[in-house]
Amino acid sequence: MRLTTADARGDVIVLLIGMRINRFWAVHQWLPVMLAMFRMLAELKKEPGRGLLSRVLLTASPRTYYVVQYWESKAKLYEYASAADAFHRKVWTRVNGMDRKGKVRGHVGIWHEAYVVPEGSYEAIYGDMPAFGLADAHGQVPLAERGRYAKDRFAHRSGGEKAA
Repeated sequence: MRLTTADARGDVIVLLIGMRINRFWAVHQWLPVMLAMFRMLAELKKEPGRGLLSRVLLTASPRTYYVVQYWESKAKLYEYASAADAFHRKVWTRVNGMDRKGKVRGHVGIWHEAYVVPEGSYEAIYGDMPAFGLADAHGQVPLAERGRYAKDRFAHRSGGEKAA
């Protein structure tokens, strides 16, 4: 088995963002949310300078869909979220306007969780896998470069020194 690990260095920025279909019959409410998610991902792929390094699309159930995103930095994530020229800003302006007018009816739920994971607080292992998740975002190296055991990979520091 070919074992590899992610070549992440320093802090890792992870955003989980998704939607939950609360009323299947309200397709006119949840489909635009899903399509907006895909449009934002396409925009970010087309403009790598915005800071999205990688993403994984997932489903938790027939109702819940989400994206695990890996970002270059917390600053880049904030910049995209608030950029006047980004599709995200246009969507939020529309959603906030609908909410103020009482037109948001709970047919679809939206959520996100953002994490800054300090170096030494993450580790990864992949067996016979192409670059995926953290390794897709930061590159992939043979396991021996970071350590055979999880405790060794947690102890790895990008400056070359090992944590105590």
